[in-house]
Amino acid sequence: MEEADHEPVSVRSHQKPEKILAENLTMVTEFLLLGFSSLGEIQLALFVVFLILYLLILSGNATIISVIHLDQSLHTPMYFFLGILSTSETFYTFVILPKMLVNLLSVARTISLICCAIQMFFFLGFAITNCLLLGVMGYDRYAAICHPLHYPLLMSWQVCGKLAAACGMGGFLASLTVVNLVFSLPFCSANKVNHYFCDISPVIRLACTNTDVHEFVIFICGVCVLVVPFFFICVSYLCILRTILKIPSAEGKRKAFSTCASHLTVVVVHYGCASFIYLRPTANYVSNKDRLVTVTYTIVTPLLNPMVYSLRNKDVQLAIQKMLGKKGSLKL
Repeated sequence: MEEADHEPVSVRSHQKPEKILAENLTMVTEFLLLGFSSLGEIQLALFVVFLILYLLILSGNATIISVIHLDQSLHTPMYFFLGILSTSETFYTFVILPKMLVNLLSVARTISLICCAIQMFFFLGFAITNCLLLGVMGYDRYAAICHPLHYPLLMSWQVCGKLAAACGMGGFLASLTVVNLVFSLPFCSANKVNHYFCDISPVIRLACTNTDVHEFVIFICGVCVLVVPFFFICVSYLCILRTILKIPSAEGKRKAFSTCASHLTVVVVHYGCASFIYLRPTANYVSNKDRLVTVTYTIVTPLLNPMVYSLRNKDVQLAIQKMLGKKGSLKL
């Protein structure tokens, strides 16, 4: 009897320390999204503000998509890509904002590990797609201004379709790579995500193992999807600027610049905020500052896109007026 009693102890003493440690760890099955919980009663005011902004984003992008679809004069490559960008940004905000709005009014802010991975996958997929689309839109402006005679060939509908498909496939393949890297890590005891959605930095910080290799690969992915398209846009606009400066008339220069102004505005805000968050080590993550910057590119940028293109673009303004005029005439 004594030998039997002592046998489990001797067996256990020969087990590896790593195995014993793994047995004592409790694997996380859900995360708690802290979001704006530290702001207390201000959360109700934030709910109202974010709800209004979300409704403006939906109505603004829906207007852009509808106008481009209905007005034949906007059936050009430039507006084709703008319509896809608006569609992508509509889904992009849908992945984050409804859950954030619910959490602002809820006490239980939990999200399962699987749902967190799904949210990150679709968020990054649409976000990267938007980055690539902005790069393609820069190439479209380059082809239109620098090579106007070859523009119909360079940006045929077949080429546009392939470029749009490549942006979507590239965006979601890159997203799948990053999400696999993040969620292949073990999450043991800590489960409080200091953010209002499942973003890379606040989630990967909860892993209970060394993440240096994973972070390096994610950083390389960030360089590929942010720096490379942005560099491509900069080169395109340097060529555009050189071509515009050769235009003799001031009116011609103004028209050429006006076709690029809306795109440049969106590019600066989108790439500026995204680069601040993703092109740096996870160790430099600062929750309060990062949440503020993240609000900019998850809410302000999707709102900025339809506003900029509708307020600054005369073609879109005329198309909206025609659409409203037709609705008014039908009522009469």
